[in-house]
Amino acid sequence: EAQLVESGGGLVQPGGSLRLSCAASGFTFSSYAMSWVRQAPGKGLEWVSGINGAGGVRKYADSVKGRFTISRDNAKNTLYLQMNSLKPEDTGAYFCNAELTTLQGPLYKYFLYWGQGTQVTVSS
Repeated sequence: EAQLVESGGGLVQPGGSLRLSCAASGFTFSSYAMSWVRQAPGKGLEWVSGINGAGGVRKYADSVKGRFTISRDNAKNTLYLQMNSLKPEDTGAYFCNAELTTLQGPLYKYFLYWGQGTQVTVSS
């Protein structure tokens, strides 16, 4: 059974840093593109950052570009998000997800797994 478990959230002052982790199990981690998605209180989901399976392609939302760094360790089946210069508007629940589209015979199959989330609160 595929599982994603986030950790590393907490309360931090503005300007501080946090490092989120997402431990994966039950699927071939290195084959999946991974993303971080967040949800601020009372708002919808916001895509934050993504990385391809090999780790060579990384994308960021404009709101976090230059402050956040996504990375992965395929030997440890773990995804990371280093968050620096945190702002109050970064507050929210942070989720990781794993995504794969694969051709099996005549059909494309789509796989998407989500973690349960970890809370980040940026406040003085």
